[in-house]
Formats: sequence, C-alpha cells, structure tokens
Amino acid sequence: HGDEMVISGNEMVHGSEMMIHGDEMVQVNDIIHSNVMAQVNNMVNGDEMAHGNALVSADVNPPTSSRRRKKKSPVWEHFTIQHVPGDKRCRIACCNLCKGTFAYSSGSKIAGTSHLKRHIIQGSCPVIKNQERELALPLAEVADNDGEGTIERPSKRRYRRNGSANATFDQERSSLYLAKLIILHDYPLHIVQQPAFSALIGSLQPCFKLSDVDAMEGEVYAVYLKEKHNLLQALSTMPGRMSLTVGLWITSQTLGYVSIAGQFIDMEWRVHRRVLNFTMVASPHSQDALAEAISRSLFDWGMREKLLAITLDNDCPSHDIYSANLRDHLSNKNGVMLKGQLFVVRCYAHILNAAAQDVIASVHGVISGIRESIKFIKASDSHDEKFAEIALQLEIPGTKTLCLDVTTQWDTTYLMLLAALDYRQAFTILETCDDNYNEAPSAEDWKKVEAASNCLKLLYDSAHSVMAVANPTSDIFFHEAWKLQLELANAAAHEDPVVSSIARDVHESFDKYWKDCNLVLAVAVVMDPRFKMKLVEFSYSKIYGVEAAKYVKAVNDSVHELYKEYLAQPPVYVEQSASGNNTQTTPPSTGDGLLDFDMYLSEIATTQPSKSELEQYLEESLTPRSTQEFDILNWWKLNTLRFPTLSKMARDVLAIPVSTVTTASSVFSAVTGSRMLDDYRSSLRPEIVEALVCAKDWLVSGRVC
Repeated sequence: HGDEMVISGNEMVHGSEMMIHGDEMVQVNDIIHSNVMAQVNNMVNGDEMAHGNALVSADVNPPTSSRRRKKKSPVWEHFTIQHVPGDKRCRIACCNLCKGTFAYSSGSKIAGTSHLKRHIIQGSCPVIKNQERELALPLAEVADNDGEGTIERPSKRRYRRNGSANATFDQERSSLYLAKLIILHDYPLHIVQQPAFSALIGSLQPCFKLSDVDAMEGEVYAVYLKEKHNLLQALSTMPGRMSLTVGLWITSQTLGYVSIAGQFIDMEWRVHRRVLNFTMVASPHSQDALAEAISRSLFDWGMREKLLAITLDNDCPSHDIYSANLRDHLSNKNGVMLKGQLFVVRCYAHILNAAAQDVIASVHGVISGIRESIKFIKASDSHDEKFAEIALQLEIPGTKTLCLDVTTQWDTTYLMLLAALDYRQAFTILETCDDNYNEAPSAEDWKKVEAASNCLKLLYDSAHSVMAVANPTSDIFFHEAWKLQLELANAAAHEDPVVSSIARDVHESFDKYWKDCNLVLAVAVVMDPRFKMKLVEFSYSKIYGVEAAKYVKAVNDSVHELYKEYLAQPPVYVEQSASGNNTQTTPPSTGDGLLDFDMYLSEIATTQPSKSELEQYLEESLTPRSTQEFDILNWWKLNTLRFPTLSKMARDVLAIPVSTVTTASSVFSAVTGSRMLDDYRSSLRPEIVEALVCAKDWLVSGRVC
C-alpha cells in the first residue's frame, strides 16, 4: 500500500505538468509548489526503510539496543511512536504537530506508514496549513529577480536529486505569478472567484490563499508599476530620439482610449517598440483630446525633448496634428526636426487596407455573385462532382482551390477571385447543364473581376513584402510605395475604361498618401548605403518624368538640412586622453629630417575645409546588393566611428514607424475605423485597463538592453 501511495503521488506530479501548457504557463508551478508535492519524492526514498524498521520491531518488547536500525522515512519527522497505556503489544503514531493519534502496530502486525503520509500530504493536519516554512519541490529557475525574464522548468531527474532540499513556499511570490498569468493571457480578474479555478488551486496547493478581485487589481497594478520603472530606466539611456504610433479604441459607451507606443533604436542598433500609454479620453475623435493625450505621454516618460515623428492610424481625426495644440505642449528644447516635415506620418498598412476596400467596393455586385456560385457548388457532393468533371473536361489546371472568402480579411477575397478566374469557363458551362444554377458571371463581369484582381495583387504583394520583416525599418517602405504609386498611376491612365475606372479611385487615395509621406520615405531610403540618392533619382524619374529634378532636389535639400540640424546639436561625448585633457597629436617623425614638413602638412589638413560626413557618405560607391539578406542596422553599427553625426541621424530616421500594424491579420483586416474594446475591459477602471494593456506588452517584449 505504501508503494501504491508513492505511485499515485508521482502521477500527481505528472498531472500538474499536463495542466500547464508551455513556458507561457510555467509560472503556475510556483503556485503549486507545496509540502504536499515536495514530500512525494522524499517518501519514495524513505518508504523502503520504513518497512525495514517495521520488521525489526515485530517483537512484543523491542530491545533498546543501540544496534537497532534508525528510522529514516521522512514521515517520522512528523510522528512519534508511543505505547498504548495498558497494552504493551500495541503502539500508536502521534502527530508532533496536531497531537492526533494513528494506529501503527498491534503485536506482529504492522500498519505501515501510508495513512501517516496521507495525514501530512493531503493537508489533513490543521497545523501544517498554517506553517510558514514547508518542504517544497525545487523552484523553477528564474533568469531575473521576481521571475522576470525566461523561466525554465527543471528536469524530472533534478526533482529526484533535489527532492529532499528545503525550500520556502512564498504566498507573495505565487500571487505575483498569478497576476502575471492574468496579464499575459487576458484572463478576467474575477477568475480568482470562480469555483472551478479555486478548486483547482486548492487541490494543487492548499496553502495558497486566493485573493479577491480588489486585491488582484492591486497585484496587477504593482506589476505594471515595477515594469514601468524598468522601462523608464532603459529609456533614460536611449541614445537617440523616439517616434510614436497613435491609435484609437472605442467602447460601447461614448468613451474611448488612445493607444500610444514608442519606437526607437538602442545602443546595440536594435529596433524596439513599446506601448507607453493606454489613456481614456472623453472624446476619442477630438483633435484636442488626441494632442493632450500625446503631450501627457511625452511628459510622463520624459520624452518632450526627444520626439521625432508621430505615426497615426487612418482613423485619427487630423493629419496636421502638429499645427493643433501639440506644439504648445512640446518643450522649447525639443526642436522638431526639419520644421515638422517629418513630424506626422500615416500608417502604410491602413492605407493599403483602405485602397483594398475601394477596389472591392467597385465590384461588390460581381463578388457577391461569385460567393453565391461557390456556395451552390459546395452545397452538395453532386454539385461539387459535376463542377470538378467540367473542369477536368476543360483541362483547367487545379493549382488553385475554389473556396469562400472571409469577408473581414480582404486577402482571402483576393485569393477567392484569383481562383474563380481560373474556373470562369466552368461556371458558364455549369449554368447550361444545371437548371438550378443561374449565378454565372457574364463576360463583362469577369473583365471587372480581372481588373480588380490586378489592383488587389499590387496591394497584396506590397503588404506581404512589408510583413516579411520582423522589425521593419523605415527604409523598406519606400521600395513598396514608389512602385505602387507608379503602377496605380499607369492603371488609372489605362485606355480600357473598365481598368481605369477601378484603378482611378484607388490611385486618388494612395496619391494623397504619397504626397504627404514620400519625403519621409525618401529620406529613410537615402540612409540605406545600397541606394542613397540614386534610387530616389531613378524612381522619381519614373513617377514624375520631366519634373523629376525638382522633386529630387527637394529630397536632397531636406537630407542636407536635417544633417545640419544634427551637426548643430551638442556632442554626446568628447574623447579624452588618460589624463582627462583633450589630446592634440603631433605627426610622428619618420627620421628623415622633414619633421617641419610633416607639421606643415598637418596644418594644411586642419585649415583646409574638409568634406562633411554626409558628402563623404553620398560620394562613396554604393554597397553591393546581393541575394544575402542585408542588415542595414548592423552596417551603421559598424560604421558609427566613420560617421559619428550621420549615424545619429540614421538611427533616428530608420526608427520612424511607417506602420502602426505589427501582425499579418491586422494588415489584411477589412475592418475600418477605430478598434473596439470589449465590454469586460470597458467596465474596468481606466488605470486598470492601462495597467493590463501596457504590462502585457512589457512582459512579452522583455527588457531593453
């Protein structure tokens, strides 16, 4: 029976592992570390000795010889064997804590220790529930203080090796992990009051006391404050400027939230984006409310003097937000670069979404007919088989699958139209063969679908190119934007009225984006040593023709003016000699008696005007383009000493977030307008909503090095 108890105990350990999925849930292990689980392995090691002791003590009057083997089972740390008064043949085990008595031996019959283990393991002893120090399973290794960083589950071998090690069950530490669990997985705060969750925790760790909702709010807010402090310390050492992304969220009420995230490049030339604030505003679409939320965030994070640019959602109320009242909130020392020409940027992903919606709207009736046709074919096996037979007779290659789209994801609509175009003849023949089907598009309809698909392909390919990079720098967007601008302009001027009518509205909306943001994109691509001004000259000649020169000059002048502004900034550091004084080197003598000549050359070098870093950079030959992926940030990291001022400019410009979207599903989302906050989050206090949103981003992203 003792062995069976040990086996069931091991099964309990495996069960706890099965209920926790992956590293993201591993924090729960600290909640379930307890006396109950810790002693299972201890008892595996000591159970056999316990039975050995029982055999030795089978005698009615056990001898008191010192040669008798000592009991080594951990259960005897909690029990003492006593004789039953009046009956020396019977002995009992008395709990040292609660003084409860249990049968142990009656003559030669030994009761074993399984029931004694259950008294300790299952928490039946009332005193154990209140003990502060317990035997526990070894805690998971934590990379940083209080579980920050990566958490690693110890191996089973290590559990067996350290099973008898003393450890401390910590209520506060376990509550911290529970708070992080709620934050990371968007669990509701009232999960702590759900009976099923309480029963689960109680079965795993009876000593753990679940907090109520108010206390859990406090735990969540404490995590938020600590992570905010860590981020503030990291931002205090940020070498350059920061750019912001701003998005709007609405609720079922009239209130809304402004989401503000900061993007920057650190000392190691790595891109970081962190949510800074999630602020409630009474009128989310108010220009003044937006400016106030941004200025409050800048003051909160000490970024009033380090702001470079702001990237807005497509739903933000005003493009010229800088001319509103945000200018008054900025520090006089901020010195908005390039007279604010780089200050406001529109989200590229949202522009693609808006353009895709324009295309789909232009052929909405035809798309609805194609959907109904696919529904008819997929409604029964006989329809599907007949359609497949027709496609086989027409020798249509089955490279694309005919399936319905998801109306909220425009990329699936594009793929549906693309597949339908391959089967256009099959739809027509099916209509002649089946009297129940009369939804086949006409030849004119297919012409519209083809024109719409060509426009959607441009948007689809551009979106995929942008999302192929995990942390895109601003330079990559110029490549996509100028090609899209050129292709849409050509399609809008197409001689076919069907093609031009569909492309015209799309080109008008994208042309506005191009006019507003092409300068930011062009300055960014100049910071790419593979292209510099050459790609700007080439692309503008394609777009503007004979007028390209003036647009190229505008970019060139802006790059030089921006460089002068960085050159005028005070240096971050001055190289000094070992004695702390600025060094002035003397040309080394070559031993040929021409030291004076060397001095003369040195004086000429210092008095004659030298080329600026920007001129040297632009005049150098382009870095060869290769099939191997080029790391632009690593290039600037390696060339910082050659271009100390220009590298500061490149660091800030490349960190401008040209898109506020970071996931592929959001890039292709057909849902326009502000995002909706769910009813549960909307019911929480604003400071708790901000704590949940921000802390999740910080915990997932990790610390900034």
